[in-house]
Amino acid sequence: MRPPTWSCAVQASAARCSGGATEFARGCHDELLLVRTIPTRRHRHALVTPSHCRSRTPALRAIRNGVAKATRRPALQARPRIPWRTVRLITGGVRMITVSRSRRAAIQTAAAAIRASCQNDGRSVEQTAVTICAALPEVRPLEAWRLALGWPRSRTITRIGELYRSRGLLPPGLSQSMLCRWEHQATEWPGPEYAEALCTVYRARPAQLGLDRVAGRDRAGWSQATGYSESGPDACVLPVPESMVTMTTSAGLPAVRDSLHLALLADPAGSPAVVDLAEAAIEHYALGYSKHPPHVLFTEVHGARGLLSQALTSGQTLDPIAVDLRRGIGWLSALLGNLAFHLGDHTGARAHLATAATYGDRSGDAHLTAWAWGAQAMVARAAGQHTRAVAHAERGLASAPSGLPRAQLHAWALLPSLAELGREQEADAALATATRELEAEPAGWAPGRFGYDVAEHALHEAEAQRALGRMDRAAATAEASMNACTTGTPGWAAAALVLAQAEAEARPADAAQRALDVLARVPAVRLRSTARARLAQLQAALAPTHAAGVEDLSERVRTLPPAIDAHGVATTA
Repeated sequence: MRPPTWSCAVQASAARCSGGATEFARGCHDELLLVRTIPTRRHRHALVTPSHCRSRTPALRAIRNGVAKATRRPALQARPRIPWRTVRLITGGVRMITVSRSRRAAIQTAAAAIRASCQNDGRSVEQTAVTICAALPEVRPLEAWRLALGWPRSRTITRIGELYRSRGLLPPGLSQSMLCRWEHQATEWPGPEYAEALCTVYRARPAQLGLDRVAGRDRAGWSQATGYSESGPDACVLPVPESMVTMTTSAGLPAVRDSLHLALLADPAGSPAVVDLAEAAIEHYALGYSKHPPHVLFTEVHGARGLLSQALTSGQTLDPIAVDLRRGIGWLSALLGNLAFHLGDHTGARAHLATAATYGDRSGDAHLTAWAWGAQAMVARAAGQHTRAVAHAERGLASAPSGLPRAQLHAWALLPSLAELGREQEADAALATATRELEAEPAGWAPGRFGYDVAEHALHEAEAQRALGRMDRAAATAEASMNACTTGTPGWAAAALVLAQAEAEARPADAAQRALDVLARVPAVRLRSTARARLAQLQAALAPTHAAGVEDLSERVRTLPPAIDAHGVATTA
């Protein structure tokens, strides 16, 4: 027998019983079911009955008749015998589950009907949003306002991008998955900068969007700002804590390149000041590598390299300055190679890394040469060319300075390649050598793309252990790497996916859920080619198991937008 379904009006009525707790479950046909209402002594009269389903407005009648018709079963019937799971929200004390895709589609249809009805009645956007929230208890104010406008998420992102451009800024890295989390998850909130942008394009106050409280922190001062206009950059000024320094991809990256450009306008052939500024720019790009979408950073690094190339080819550059400019061009080429690899462009990566190695030799920078060959090993390994990867790694080790650079080459370039070839003893020896080099390094770990830290070291060890079939050791090491990273960063995603791969055979459901968590936390625009490859490998390994979450993971991986599409355009959302 098909389990009973309940209309949105029933759920809204139950939510109004402020003294009780409402429980929901997922039925076998993927509807959201109201299982029961547990009344308090004060509110026993508030039990849900079919009379609550009698809609009194055209909008609610449209929902009842067109989306989720209520049955006339008694309100106190037994709980349906169906599998279900709940997720407790941190706020409110209501136990609810993640709304299914079919239910989300029904919500979209219902919201469109409500909007049409409210427009016919001459109601405002705010009144329409309030009606949507009252009729559809799953919808929070931020989503309700967007639905009241009739906008898809892509239009919100486009309008925010236009707002930034009108202020002389590049569009931010806002994605549909980020907006989805802000709309649906009670523990996910936009920061002050995004909140201001949302209020401006929606022409709403923070309180109307449910943004007057962020992560339990009262921001009542936001509501005092009353002038939100789409064209005015000063329309909304949000309070920023004294300790907070706002820096965005839009503002920070172009400013660095502009500074380099200005220095070269003063000294077109280069100078010690230009060299110092070029080194500072390289350090800025390397330290902030994981903070920016790869295609955005690629554009900036490419522009900076072009500026140095113009100075080097001017014909008036002094020899000592020329050597330093070549070194800068080499390191920028190394960054471009790494970025091309993370965008899935392996041939472009090889070209940029070959340039980096050449300029490392020309400038006498052994570290640059060694790093470039290590990156070539990484690219070859991703293409399944493990023998070539070992050769590249050994060539890099031939010029690598002692200490951290040699440790990195052994663990990053050589160790995983040997493990993939099944050369267990040599892989163990490479790991031991890397450990000894690290112990002999007086400076310890170094941050940034050209540095090496404990999280990266543990990640490469975990990859090698998994390739050698040591799943328990791989899982433990991957978890250590994940714990050493900031949640949601590319390094965290890499460690989490390696951990999921190590768990796949023994705990397929856990592995699937872990991968889904990565997809929920990391926008597609920030998913590197390595993460995409691990997701595809994991999905293929889990497909025969039919464990919980595997089907959803397969669908998410299948519909994941490519880093670069067939027209050569990078994913921006």
